[in-house]
Amino acid sequence: MKTQVKVSLILAAAFVLVVGGLLLLTGRDAAEPGSDAAGGATDSRLVRDDSRLLGERGSSGVVLVEFLDFECEACGAAYPLVEELREKYGDRVTFVARYFPLPGHFNAERAARAVESAARQDRFLEMYQKMYDTQAEWGEQQVPLDDLFRGFAEELGLDLARYDADYASEEVAARVQRDVTDGVSLGVQGTPTFFLDGELLRPTSAEDFEQAIVDALAQ
Repeated sequence: MKTQVKVSLILAAAFVLVVGGLLLLTGRDAAEPGSDAAGGATDSRLVRDDSRLLGERGSSGVVLVEFLDFECEACGAAYPLVEELREKYGDRVTFVARYFPLPGHFNAERAARAVESAARQDRFLEMYQKMYDTQAEWGEQQVPLDDLFRGFAEELGLDLARYDADYASEEVAARVQRDVTDGVSLGVQGTPTFFLDGELLRPTSAEDFEQAIVDALAQ
């Protein structure tokens, strides 16, 4: 199956499941549905002051937010599309990544802490990409992969003493959990879940996804 078709099918399935209030790829108990829908682009639950950006802030006011899980196969499938969109529109659109590790994925929360720890050394994007680029090697394993993720940090040239301290800290764990809490409050139940300018984005294909961004930029 061609990559583009695969991405479209996965995106369509993901959004259908989100809309239907079902879970995607997790097998976890349902998170408590959010009590409030996103309140538009200014809803602080979508983008916090310290939310992590993929690249630089775009020149327009258009903001795409993704609640993601580094161990989620659908997120991994969407990753190349997001990278392609960043390549084409990253100068105008602000891409925001929010952690949403799903309990059904054994190492998802560890991966999020590893990425957040790298972010604290200004290497968020590199670790984000590392997680997805290697997902097939470590995803779905049922053993702790702390050492593997530390190896990624070493490959990126991070200060390992600082990385270790951050990775084990309550502060970083709380930082990840805050994203989860925001997502749950917005009704996020699976990943990937996208919001474009404060509205839940529900494309049925990669083409729909890009067109939504084009339309947002045209407004």
